[in-house]
Amino acid sequence: MIAALILPFLIQATAAPAITGLPLGAIGKQALPARGCAAYLWSAGAENALVAMAVADPAQLRLAIDGTVADYARTSQSGGGGFGFAGVTEYRGGDVTATLDMAIAPRAGLSNGAAVPEGTLRIDRPGKDGVVVPVAGLIGCV
Repeated sequence: MIAALILPFLIQATAAPAITGLPLGAIGKQALPARGCAAYLWSAGAENALVAMAVADPAQLRLAIDGTVADYARTSQSGGGGFGFAGVTEYRGGDVTATLDMAIAPRAGLSNGAAVPEGTLRIDRPGKDGVVVPVAGLIGCV
């Protein structure tokens, strides 16, 4: 059921442009993980693009920063969540620190997943401006 809900968004995401004026861009079409859950997050501003995929196991976040798609490992988490995710999770890799703060809302009509009705994705890099992007999306589980 959840795959049927996510598929149209994944197909749409393949043509999503980078977000104007931000170093964060679209990550392109993403598949469900082989096991566990993944959160698919779209920018919730004027331009909608699939900007992040957080995977519960292994705990990592996929982003496109300055045109390069990379995975960042989870370094800390706090607060309530569900489906293998916390309310607030920090990821790091190289000089990038990404903080994902998301609300997780199970819904009766969604099986093997949940909605992410709101959240923020903060990107921090030394010597560069920090960026905060509103996000929303879905969690799908295998």
